[in-house]
Amino acid sequence: MLARPRDQIAGLPAGEGAPGAVAVNSDLGAAQTEAAWEAVHRGEARFVYLSPEQLAKDEVVERLAEARPALFVVDEAQCVSSWGHDFRPDYLRLEQAVRRLGRPPVLAMTATAAAPVRREIAERLGMQRPRLMVTGFDRPNIRLEARRFVDEGDRRRAVLERAAAEPKPGIVYAATRKDTEFYAGELAGLGLAAESYHAGLRASERARIHDAFLSGAADVVVATSAFGMGIDKEDVRFVLHASLPGSLDAYHQEIGRCGRDGRAALAVLHHRSEDTGMQTYFAGRTAGRGTLAEVAEAVHEHRRDPVGLEELRQETGLSRNRVTAAVNLLEEADAVTTGEDGEVRPAPGVSPDRATERAARTAQAHRRSDRSRVDMARAYAETTGCRRDFLLGYFGEEYTAPCGNCDRCEEDPENGREEQPAHPAAAAYPVGAEVRHEQWGDGTVLSGHGDRITVLFDHAGYRTLSLETLAARDDLLTVARRPGEGRAAT
Repeated sequence: MLARPRDQIAGLPAGEGAPGAVAVNSDLGAAQTEAAWEAVHRGEARFVYLSPEQLAKDEVVERLAEARPALFVVDEAQCVSSWGHDFRPDYLRLEQAVRRLGRPPVLAMTATAAAPVRREIAERLGMQRPRLMVTGFDRPNIRLEARRFVDEGDRRRAVLERAAAEPKPGIVYAATRKDTEFYAGELAGLGLAAESYHAGLRASERARIHDAFLSGAADVVVATSAFGMGIDKEDVRFVLHASLPGSLDAYHQEIGRCGRDGRAALAVLHHRSEDTGMQTYFAGRTAGRGTLAEVAEAVHEHRRDPVGLEELRQETGLSRNRVTAAVNLLEEADAVTTGEDGEVRPAPGVSPDRATERAARTAQAHRRSDRSRVDMARAYAETTGCRRDFLLGYFGEEYTAPCGNCDRCEEDPENGREEQPAHPAAAAYPVGAEVRHEQWGDGTVLSGHGDRITVLFDHAGYRTLSLETLAARDDLLTVARRPGEGRAAT
């Protein structure tokens, strides 16, 4: 579960007449689970906290359906788009859960979602005519810095020195479990209360570290990306990254955990050129052709007696995550469908071989998109302009540099103040315009800087395009819809 339900329940109003709440998760024994559901059905618990993995279980959805929920809330909804197809595949099954629950109203919340991602969230959750409430991405009290290193030893020393010197508490994000243990051990050797946190720890140990951080007993938590989502702690003074993040989506989410009290906070990215290779490797992980073929064949064999994910797992012998990820890709490729009963059926007229081929192309598109996010993270780390301008532009939010609170603007206080003459082609591609590229397909213009624009393409990811090139070939990128215009009927 992304955020511990115990903490969320503790934050609910207390006293007479306050709504009760329960959490149903794998940590509960059979008796505790039954007691929680009984509280729901007696009306004593008005809120039920569940992870996507729980909602993928037939028995959980059936018990919840009996209670006829009035609202279905998805927290950290960006996971539906940016992580769902490989990291938490059960996020992409939430729409099936909504349908099986009778389609109650859906509320999706996230702190990190550009306009195209917001549209994808709505589509993947089956939301019809959603009402959007969007606030700004800027956190002006967070100072943004990035430092490039050639030698790994130099980088490690810089991270340790900064973590030791800055006001506490703070978070250090590292790429691997081994790195979290190294940095935490070194900081502990300097006399700090430092903890190493990663997904390989026992649940009880993760809970202990979580509590120590919230209570102030831990000065620094050194963690992989497994730590922090759902953390509500106002006084975090710094977030340091000991390597390049996999995307600016993740980076914005992680640095947003500092300075929530509005006071000055610090975010520093320590990077090397070698980081790109590791993140590109991580970005390339999707279900392979062999897995897709095996699952597609199993679905086809049960075309007359459709089965659900659990039966497919038993049939193939694959892990639950691999089966779920494969079904997600097959479904996205219109090769299979999931019914109201949760059973998976082959699309009419689509053979297992054809289904595998379609899903493999979809997986390749995901890999291209994810790798483009790595490229954008590297571009942020290496930019010579205002970092805040770059970061906000990534999310499609216009900003006028300089920000006065990043290392680039400190080096050049006039950074971006002298506006460059707009390229004649700039007006043709305003921020927010939906466009179509002859090679990369449909996309959305996220930002414009001088002689270039950044576009997020549905199947090719982020691309930075030269306005000079676009002006020379007016058929290369065409505008399908300008900001404020209604969508064309399809």
